[in-house]
Amino acid sequence: MSDNPVDITPGATDGATPLLVRAAAAETRVHHGLAVAIQDFFLPEEARLDERTRAALALLLRALIETTESDLREHGAKLLGSRGETRLAAAILRTEATVFERLYASGLLRDAALMAELMARVRQDAIAAALPMNAPDDPERPSLVNRFVQHPDRALASGAMAVLVAESRRRGGPDVGQLTHTDLPADLHHRLVWWVAAALRERVGAAADGALPVLDRAISDAAQRCLAAYDEGERLEAAAMRFATAIDAQPDELPKLLVEALGDRRIVLFIALFAHALGVSYAIGREIVLDSTADRLWLALRALELGRARIAQIGFALCEADPRRDVERFADTLDSIAAIPADAAREAIAPLRLDPDYRAAMLALERANGVA
Repeated sequence: MSDNPVDITPGATDGATPLLVRAAAAETRVHHGLAVAIQDFFLPEEARLDERTRAALALLLRALIETTESDLREHGAKLLGSRGETRLAAAILRTEATVFERLYASGLLRDAALMAELMARVRQDAIAAALPMNAPDDPERPSLVNRFVQHPDRALASGAMAVLVAESRRRGGPDVGQLTHTDLPADLHHRLVWWVAAALRERVGAAADGALPVLDRAISDAAQRCLAAYDEGERLEAAAMRFATAIDAQPDELPKLLVEALGDRRIVLFIALFAHALGVSYAIGREIVLDSTADRLWLALRALELGRARIAQIGFALCEADPRRDVERFADTLDSIAAIPADAAREAIAPLRLDPDYRAAMLALERANGVA
């Protein structure tokens, strides 16, 4: 009789190996999960995403990737079909395994520039939707943008129409189906297209069966076409900035236009008018407006010589639309804000007008101070 009653066959040994690997991975996963939970627990409330923002961000991110993936699959299949690769063309159109999960797990989507853009977009959309709708003094009077569509100045009329078109495209958002346009800045669109292309190659590569170079060429050509067809100038933010530039609001016109833009729930136009008047990019203007502490916004509005009444209208509207803002704190500081001399405010915000790369380099150096 054998001393070992268990007969360990080679097959059983082979089957145990994956189990051992999975068990080792599980231990690592437990430690990683604990580290993430601890990090999440100690996040300050002001840094934590609320559930609505988190859900909207997830929807937008998935929609952007699926839109890009659909475009690459469609054009890749057309290219392969035209090159006689019907089997590969059929394979690239099969969507049983999408690329979102692969990109999500890869960590590539943690890109700071991409996430900053998407979070800002989600937040500005949420504020726009929650802004109080102000009844106009004249109910027959069209909204700000609609008035300019019929303007005799062609630059103003075409600028207003471009904003309406861009708004319509943006409103076809991820909650109502697939996007037709990523509406990202060109560098981020470029980055996303190549990430999706690489993930798509992984998904379809197994079906290439020796024809991987053919598949690579088709996916690469499809990506190049996607990039060539993209026009950053069609973005809503770009259209709003062109329109704001065409308006070129004078100091006596600007306060009323800013308040009217908020009353029309056009936060993007508000930011564009504000940024143009301040002499900064849309991205910097948006950063100032969306910052819930709003200290830089009040300084900037005083630098633009807005008075107490207009600042109050803007501040209370933003407080009502953004639950992160403290309306009581704003009310308590309103008199202090209005008392700031315009010259002092302009001096305080002067660094915001510097070249963005120069400003970024100074901030980077300041953060690195004392590290070396």
